[in-house]
Amino acid sequence: MHRRAFLTAGGVAAIGFGAGACASRSKPVAATARKPPLHLPPVNASWDRVIRTTVGLRPHRDSGFVLKPDKLDDKLLVHNYGHGGAGMSLAWGTGLMAAEFATEHQARQAAVIGCGSVGLTCARQLQRRGFDVTIYALAVPPNVTSNMSLAGFTPTSGLVETDRRTREWDAQYLRAADISYRQLQLLAGPHFGVSWLDNFFLTEQLPGPPRPQDPERPNLQARYNIGSEVYGPGEHPFATKYAICSPQIRIEPSIYLDMLVRDFQLWGGKIVMRKFDTPRDLMTLREPIVMNCTGLGAKDLFGDQELLPLKGQLTVMVPQPEVNYHTNGGVPPVPGASLGIHMMARSDGIVLGGTSQRGVWTLEPDEAERKRVVDSHIAVFGAMKHT
Repeated sequence: MHRRAFLTAGGVAAIGFGAGACASRSKPVAATARKPPLHLPPVNASWDRVIRTTVGLRPHRDSGFVLKPDKLDDKLLVHNYGHGGAGMSLAWGTGLMAAEFATEHQARQAAVIGCGSVGLTCARQLQRRGFDVTIYALAVPPNVTSNMSLAGFTPTSGLVETDRRTREWDAQYLRAADISYRQLQLLAGPHFGVSWLDNFFLTEQLPGPPRPQDPERPNLQARYNIGSEVYGPGEHPFATKYAICSPQIRIEPSIYLDMLVRDFQLWGGKIVMRKFDTPRDLMTLREPIVMNCTGLGAKDLFGDQELLPLKGQLTVMVPQPEVNYHTNGGVPPVPGASLGIHMMARSDGIVLGGTSQRGVWTLEPDEAERKRVVDSHIAVFGAMKHT
């Protein structure tokens, strides 16, 4: 599988994550007997409803995230970074595994460097194991990369190059994803901004039969695909021939991250605003355990030259409370585009995405990408049948 296939895991591959109203079985996608027409409220997509465009830089490594213990003089240093576009999805799992490394140390005071999804969940997993935790960070929510994510349970998004995977990394990934998948399910409800919604993959043709599983190279996406429902011509309101529906976990970053900060502080955690320029700066910390959750910051702080940004961009339209679903695709792919388009309905707006630019560091919006994504969604929802 080429890199781009993993980058679209937040879109095309997301058609099978979870369980809910539109998916009741674990079978390959297949056409079924004709169903009653599906009624969905349309998205009112237009340029005059755009309220903001945000940019975030995903911390990608071709060989996947780093999760390992190390030494910094007499301190235990645990690395937990490089999650690509899967940081919101995998953080509870990698945080627990990082905390397990910390429990092997006799001390119970830990410093977490970074206050995004990875840092906050790592801090909470440490607190659950009796640690006194302080987060040190240059920025806190809502001014972290995690706030700029779509975000859903898309654990393979922008994560790893297939030819760089190893058995050891796969095992580590699968355990992290399983832990996170379960934890996010338990957080579903009105408080954390975690919920289930139907995801519609809009396509002109059905996927072929699944390939046989290779024990040497397991399908990282299929593990969380528990079934899909196919809507054929006349059964759904979209212009494409088929709409493949499956449930997906949705995470609303502004609610979710604020609640993680609140819980961390209620458990006695402290947040200190601080910048670290070199590993030697970390030696001034009083904590004997340091958790490196710095994302792209690890490139300069620890010299990880494999780290590079995958620039993501979201354009948000006025919220529509009646719209509570997610779409992927619906228009022919544009040559040279890094991703297909996708829409996520959230309480803070109708979020439009479909950009992943490798090695681009600028936080300025790309106007050409912005126009492609918005115009494509205007076409998708303009052609949607109003029922």
